[in-house]
Amino acid sequence: MRLRRLGALAVALLIVASSLALAGCAKSGGASQTSLTVTGSTTVLPIAEVAAEDFQTANPGKRVLVAGVGSSAGIESVSNGTSDIGTSSRDLKPEEKPLGLVDTKIALDAIAVIVNPSNPVSGLTKAQVSEIFQGKIKNWKDVGGPDLEIGLVNRDEASGTREAFSKFVLGTADFDPTAAVLPGTGQVRSVVAQAAGAVGYISLGFVDSTVKALAVDGIPANEKTVADGTYPLWRYLHFFTKGDPKGLAKAYIDYILSADVQNTVVRDAGFLPITEGGK
Repeated sequence: MRLRRLGALAVALLIVASSLALAGCAKSGGASQTSLTVTGSTTVLPIAEVAAEDFQTANPGKRVLVAGVGSSAGIESVSNGTSDIGTSSRDLKPEEKPLGLVDTKIALDAIAVIVNPSNPVSGLTKAQVSEIFQGKIKNWKDVGGPDLEIGLVNRDEASGTREAFSKFVLGTADFDPTAAVLPGTGQVRSVVAQAAGAVGYISLGFVDSTVKALAVDGIPANEKTVADGTYPLWRYLHFFTKGDPKGLAKAYIDYILSADVQNTVVRDAGFLPITEGGK
């Protein structure tokens, strides 16, 4: 079930090239404040895209261009002025903190460890998840499952989900370098849905009936456990701006933080409103 890394890289490069082209068009609006570019996390993409469509409908003549290229790329783009807002599913790294970015938290999420629905394993300890993704546990029979090789599905290094998962689960350890590496959340879900022995990790908001989310340390991944902070892999989703948000960027962020959008767009995307957790 291993995927060709070259193919995954080509997809990632195509996505980046397309997003940069969009960013260039958006920046042509310049000081007129008629256009806004929002670039970054594929996890945040469903919120940003739907909110952009609704915001444009409510504000005729305004354009919001959204691209999902990964959290690190989003942070870099807002830092160098290519985008107005960089979206991220991870916190800033220490080396990114001096860049003058202002963090607006827009939702709560969790990282779900997912397997194929045919896999009888229903939960793992965090230690087992760590050893699996380090490549130390290679067969499902070693964690109470069938005699079946584990197929690791990882995210690329630009992914904020990968960064957060590594922090939560691996600590200072490294991922198994033989894992399949994919550029987006949807691709990870698709591969796990098709391969009986596969295991990956995705945003809780992307979990559907094609995959099964495992409990971690006996705690299921759901809205209740994210809201009360008991599920160990919960996180914030972020919008970053260069300095305090102003103009169209502020209007768009205020729109996403409004009660209506938080209780419709954010919830419909599978996430929790920012007011409901973070304990």
